[in-house]
Amino acid sequence: MDSTTTDRFDAGRFEASRHRLASLAYRLLGSAADAEDAVQDAFLHWQAADRQRIQVPEAWLTKVVTNLCLDRLRSAQARRERTAGAWLPEPLLDGDPMLGPAGTYEQRESVSLAVLTLMERLSPVERAVYILREAFSYGHAEIAEILDITESASQQHLHRARRRVTASRPRGGDVDPAAARRIVEEFFTAAASGRTEPLVALLTDDATAVSDGAGLTETLLRFDTPQRIAAIARAGFAPTPAKRRFAGGTPAVHYALVNGSPAILFVLGDQVVGAVTFDLAGGRIAAVCGVAAPGRLTRLADAWRRYEPGPPLVTRW
Repeated sequence: MDSTTTDRFDAGRFEASRHRLASLAYRLLGSAADAEDAVQDAFLHWQAADRQRIQVPEAWLTKVVTNLCLDRLRSAQARRERTAGAWLPEPLLDGDPMLGPAGTYEQRESVSLAVLTLMERLSPVERAVYILREAFSYGHAEIAEILDITESASQQHLHRARRRVTASRPRGGDVDPAAARRIVEEFFTAAASGRTEPLVALLTDDATAVSDGAGLTETLLRFDTPQRIAAIARAGFAPTPAKRRFAGGTPAVHYALVNGSPAILFVLGDQVVGAVTFDLAGGRIAAVCGVAAPGRLTRLADAWRRYEPGPPLVTRW
């Protein structure tokens, strides 16, 4: 093959791995925009490499993307952003290829907003080992090669990561989709009508909630008792003229799946102006995450414009 044909062939090999690499980067970074940047940087590395000497392109690219993401997580800017108390993972509408593999419970769990948030407690290497093992089923020998660590170290990192994640999030298993929708609809209806008791009954005893306050606060809003969560949900979901002015109109309310979890989306025209995801355990709500800062909804909003939703729960909120 001439050089032009070779370059085209090699570019095609990279493109065949793009979605998988983006899914890996998103799980590591929690940001779709940052994941896309990491994958583009990996492409530049791929172009600059002596590709004829790369025996297994998938393994080579996985190592490059993983280490580019670790460099980002370790950077001073990332540390400032993530320790300032205002960081949340970016929500993605189900069907987005960046969500990646979803064939097992572990794969679906690893991309939930609740787990992506919990993984902030891990060191960058622990996070990488956890994701490579749980979401992509790499063996410890492969992980050791990717991260330039020993197999024993990989096993130790995985043990610590699992302990830290499951300590705050006991394994609950998959939830029946129809039951999940019913629970979320009941929660929304009770909150919008201002009834506190049904809200508390739908929450687990150790439920938590977090909100970005529509990006109006420098730190996240956190709530950690059913009573406080019910109060903030009642205040947040009850429609008022002030909220409609802030949203720029009267949004419709849709049920959707976001990062594999049931969610409520507030949609004005074709623009998603708010997303609330729900994490379920034992038939009740264990975690609530509210996102309304426009910068965190860009990709989800773009995907919604191409989506064909069913009828809204509420036509005019």
